[in-house]
This record gives sequence, C-alpha cells and structure tokens, in this order.
Amino acid sequence: MRVFKNKAFVRFSRRASIGDGALRKAIEDAECGLVDADLGGGVIKQRIARAGGGKSGGFRTIVLFRSGERAFFVHGFAKSERDNIGEDELRAFKMLAAEMLTCDDVAIAAALSRRALTEVTGDD
Repeated sequence: MRVFKNKAFVRFSRRASIGDGALRKAIEDAECGLVDADLGGGVIKQRIARAGGGKSGGFRTIVLFRSGERAFFVHGFAKSERDNIGEDELRAFKMLAAEMLTCDDVAIAAALSRRALTEVTGDD
C-alpha cells in the first residue's frame, strides 16, 4: 500500500506537527476497516490524535483511499477550527478521488518528481 500527501497537506502536517508515522497508522487502521467516516466515492475521513491527546480533540484528515492500493492525504483541519467539510468541498474531493485513484505509476512518479506529491514513509 503506497501512501502520499499533496503539497497543501504537507504544509498542514508540518504546522500541526503530524509525523508520517501517525499518517501511516491512520491508513493501517483504514485497511483494517477502522474508517472514521466513509464519505463515498473513494473519500474517507480519518481522525489523528494531537500529540499528548486523544483523537476526539485532534485533527481530521480527508484521504482519497483505495484499499490495498494507495491513499492520498489531501486536506486536514483541527476539530477546534471546524466541525466538518461542506458539501461543495466533498464534491470536489470526490472528483479529485476519481482522477487520483486511477493514476498509473508513471503519473505518480511524475507528480513525485515535480513535488506535487510526497510519499509517506512512516518515519517521523
């Protein structure tokens, strides 16, 4: 299972001090069926705990997810900032999922080389 994050999510995770280990754990949970919210169309919401705290007051992440294949972290926010994403945002994420989850390895390699995507290694 390959896991990636887009540029916007890289900035968010850096500001929020979310390491790749926490992202990898969120995907491992999803692979085991522990999805916080299946939003449809290949889009899921996974919670990530704040350092020293629990998931309930932590962060929410939007992930484009295809089990056993790949996942893309594309958006994150603190629960204290907002409760959820809007319907218009969800539609946009579903359209992005339809595109990203069908990318072949060549397209992903190109996105990695131009730094539009970063691969999640599991190292913090």
